[in-house]
Amino acid sequence: MTNEVIEMPRTSALVTQPDPVTNGPLAMALQAVKAGMSVADMRAMLDLQKDWEANEARKAYVAAMAEFKRNPPEIFKRKQVAFTNRDGDTTSYKHATLGDVTTAIINGLAQHGISHRWDTKQDGGRIIVTCILTHNLGHSESTSLEGAPDASGKKNGIQQVASTVTYLQRYTLLGASGLATKDEEDDDGAGATPPPEVPAELLAAARDASMQGWKALAQFIKDRTEAEVKLLEPESDKLKAAAKAADKAAKGAA
Repeated sequence: MTNEVIEMPRTSALVTQPDPVTNGPLAMALQAVKAGMSVADMRAMLDLQKDWEANEARKAYVAAMAEFKRNPPEIFKRKQVAFTNRDGDTTSYKHATLGDVTTAIINGLAQHGISHRWDTKQDGGRIIVTCILTHNLGHSESTSLEGAPDASGKKNGIQQVASTVTYLQRYTLLGASGLATKDEEDDDGAGATPPPEVPAELLAAARDASMQGWKALAQFIKDRTEAEVKLLEPESDKLKAAAKAADKAAKGAA
């Protein structure tokens, strides 16, 4: 009986070598280590790189917005609104809907690498909406507005909040993009009659407060932002007169 030794053919193990790092922060760090730089020096280099990239992104955003405004979209006031206030007056005006505003602006901004989003929150009964425009290189700029729930008409609590959110979304996007809505032309080519300078939602809420008396009007004004108070200045005398008349009527009824 003989013992035979069977030799198996030798195979060479295949070792996959990782691709060398040629760019990015890790490549910079490896080059810095080879050059004998300290960790502090490397951090300083990375901070400098971040600052440079942020500045380049900011310049790209400014350039993109400049191109966007060279041929801005036209946003017309197409929505007709009319309602009767508690004092019997009728408010009538046209405005651009949120859909009109977003469709025109978003499409225009997208052509220049800019997107948008809204951040919404509530604080102390106030609704705060922030519109954020972001360039594809990362730079962002924002515009914020705030307001109270829209108590005009016969809205329930959710509808009051939704109305204010929609209103603030519309005007923060317009403000962030630096655009304004336009009146549609009449058949004769002349511009339509301009609507009241005071936003109708704000004016209606102010009138409702004035009909409840001076104390209610004062609280309403106190709860407004500085910008909203300024918008109401042309109506100040009428609102005060209505509040005084309401108080007088209440005393007479008592």
